[in-house]
Amino acid sequence: MAYRLSIELSERDLKHFLRELRRAREAVGIADDEEILGAADELVASLRRTELPDFVTARLAKLELMLAMMRDDDWELDAQERNPVLSALAYLCDPEDIIPDNIPGIGLLDDAVMVELAFRELRHQIDAYEDFCRYRKSLLPRKAMPKGDPATLTAKLGRRRAQLVARMRRRRNDERKRGKS
Repeated sequence: MAYRLSIELSERDLKHFLRELRRAREAVGIADDEEILGAADELVASLRRTELPDFVTARLAKLELMLAMMRDDDWELDAQERNPVLSALAYLCDPEDIIPDNIPGIGLLDDAVMVELAFRELRHQIDAYEDFCRYRKSLLPRKAMPKGDPATLTAKLGRRRAQLVARMRRRRNDERKRGKS
């Protein structure tokens, strides 16, 4: 029998988690992107080999999506867009975070919360990336694409990426303006 537990994070609670995310963001400043991504890859592989609580398993796909977004050569993000993702990944890779990961049953609870917070903060980037992946997938099997013409595919992907990045930034800016009002 499943038991649903809902936790409402107050503004103070959110500030605490966001402060930890900022701390991780500072660590990103001294770590190499590839080090963070490599550590996150190892974390995912380790988690996949482990029997996890369902609340962690449910968020593992989100973590893998963030990693895919960062590693996708067709999806280029500038530092402003990369740093929040790297910060979330750096936090998740730290075994001595708010709740040390080695505590049975609850050690990954804060990590699950952080994945949710990161996804909320990065929703416009993630939405744009998912749209980009769908678009790319729709192009690949088409017979209309000339065989052996990667330049056409690259140009189409570049135009779509530019549209989606512009949308992502517009939505993020609109949201910030509404939040300041």
